[in-house]
Amino acid sequence: MKIGKINIDKGILLAPMEGVTDLPFRIICKLLGADIVYTEFIASEALIRNIKSSVSKLTIVEAERPVAVQIFGSNINSMIQSAKIVEESGADILDINYGCWVKKVVNNDAGAALLKNPAKMAEMTKAVVDSVSIPVTVKTRLGWDKKSIQIIEIAKMLEQTGIQALTLHCRTREQGMKETADWSWINALKSELSLPIILNGDVKTPQDAERAFDETGCDAVMIGRAAIGNPFIFSRTKEYLHSGNLIEETKPDERISVCLEHLRLNIEYKGFPRGLYEFRKHYAGYLKGLRNNSNTRQKLVIMESVDEVENCLNEYLLEIKNDYLP
Repeated sequence: MKIGKINIDKGILLAPMEGVTDLPFRIICKLLGADIVYTEFIASEALIRNIKSSVSKLTIVEAERPVAVQIFGSNINSMIQSAKIVEESGADILDINYGCWVKKVVNNDAGAALLKNPAKMAEMTKAVVDSVSIPVTVKTRLGWDKKSIQIIEIAKMLEQTGIQALTLHCRTREQGMKETADWSWINALKSELSLPIILNGDVKTPQDAERAFDETGCDAVMIGRAAIGNPFIFSRTKEYLHSGNLIEETKPDERISVCLEHLRLNIEYKGFPRGLYEFRKHYAGYLKGLRNNSNTRQKLVIMESVDEVENCLNEYLLEIKNDYLP
């Protein structure tokens, strides 16, 4: 798969997720093997108005490259202006969101709402492509609902605008995150388009990724919810695809080591105590499935220093170490 100067074979990508794919998490996922990481999606109107919380999402560091910044909106001029801001930020790729299904986005005629207006989608995409020199890609869904799936026609229109890849979340807007993703549409797109096609939806394990490549011929897979609390899915998937070896579930000592590194990055980029407090949502994911972790989590979410957290996690590791001896 080639996007601009980026060339990746069977890429494993981190999906854009609001409230999840901030800078520290992207760095962790990159360290663990993600080929391209995506920012949280950013409202074009907020960018051009210089809203601090949105502009801060544009912070990019070398350790996470290549990185794609995703924007959304309904006003073409605003999308053009925000695209230029993204380019100035140093992003490697600009991604346009035509897939967000949440009401507050679609009610403003953005995200998946554009699936009901393919002509405007194509016009907006062409305007953005023409306004920047970095590669532009699109992420969308099958259609608004099962009765109005026009993804083949829409994809052909988008290809003509000059985008360099298309990510398809294999559900409709109506489905949201429910029901099984229909990967068969990837095969259809591959037979009709010359664009790289990225599969998104229900890639939860290394075996899922292998099946996606084998069954659909997709150029890359994008992992979203399965990476929350489990950034190790990237290293496990890369190893499985390259060698056929399925790494067992990540051992507790590695989980805790990465958890602490993630915490330190969170504080480094967000400051203290904000970085510590905002990180509390991650403990459940890193400790998921480990014996008697609820007591430890209850302690962690009220701690006020990194030293306390580190000591607590190391004590917990000693407590459960016999569970993982050969």
